[in-house]
Amino acid sequence: MVKSISILGSTGSIGTQTLDVIKAHKAEFKIKSLACSGNIDILESQIKVFSPEFVSVYDKEKAGILRERVDISVESGMKGLLDVAKTDSSLVAAMVGSIGIRPVIEAINNGNDIILANKETLVSAGNIVMGLARKKGVSIIPIDSEHSAIFQCLCGEDMASIRKIILTCSGGPFREKSFEEMRNASPQEALSHPMWNMGRKISVDSATLMNKGLEVIEANMLFGVGPDKIEVVIHPECIVHSLVEFSDASVKALLGIPDMKLPIQYALTYPKRMSACSAGISLPEIGKLNFSKPDMKKFPCLGLAYSAASIGGSMPCVMNAANEVAVKGFLDGKISFSGIPEFVKQEMEKHYLIKNPSLDSILEIDERIKSVQI
Repeated sequence: MVKSISILGSTGSIGTQTLDVIKAHKAEFKIKSLACSGNIDILESQIKVFSPEFVSVYDKEKAGILRERVDISVESGMKGLLDVAKTDSSLVAAMVGSIGIRPVIEAINNGNDIILANKETLVSAGNIVMGLARKKGVSIIPIDSEHSAIFQCLCGEDMASIRKIILTCSGGPFREKSFEEMRNASPQEALSHPMWNMGRKISVDSATLMNKGLEVIEANMLFGVGPDKIEVVIHPECIVHSLVEFSDASVKALLGIPDMKLPIQYALTYPKRMSACSAGISLPEIGKLNFSKPDMKKFPCLGLAYSAASIGGSMPCVMNAANEVAVKGFLDGKISFSGIPEFVKQEMEKHYLIKNPSLDSILEIDERIKSVQI
């Protein structure tokens, strides 16, 4: 049976790789709709290859330009994202940032399964999203390599038997740099990830280890495991994608080459497995695997994320929004690399906690913090 897919963020790193996987297994999938922020040149080429029923461009001006170039309906703004989300199909949520919250909720309300790469949705509104998914009987399948690994390790297991989740990370481009060497790093240096091909915002998050902090909160929401039972380890080879330790002290791990197409394909085809788009691993060629603890003083963003996860309520939303503002400020040359955690900490410290925020409260907090001039 052909599976219908819609994609939010089709022109980004995850979106384009998702379409590569679909193209390799084109008999298995049908693209219903695509959405992007503003890269209409890439979107136009995707329209020609995948023939979606309609597309959406968040930037209204660029949506108007694309309408003159294609023969299908082109929608725009938040309404366009929501229309893509409620299309009768599984939704690949691959847009970066909290902009994904409302479309994901719209898709769940429509009964659509979620193939999730947008971690900020669960960081900011995880309790609401997961609660609604359970109520609607909707599946949320993670794309992140770490959460895909955990998801696969937990298949057939009793969730009550989890002792600890271990998230691995490469350590980013500054793994071997001192804190002083990192303080005034340039955007170009921060974007030079040693292993993964990612978008600009996610690459900076990887350099600060905020990306791993976001993943701690995402794991907390996806698997119902408290932050005190989630450990982060640096693993520069990126072969072990994450591990789960159980009550009998046994540990399961998922290994594979560092290629995002593998977890993308698994999420698209779950519960089936299909032939690989990539080569396998050779353990003798790899030789050895290294693991170490991250330095929280060197990477304060990771500590801030653990703090936000422990406090709960509206604090993860504050942390996430502040980080989005700070990363943009860094990429725009307005603050230094060390200014990212400083700004996030500042916004967290002045926030008045809401223990059980509504969706409206979360969206208001997100909008208010993003209006801060940096």
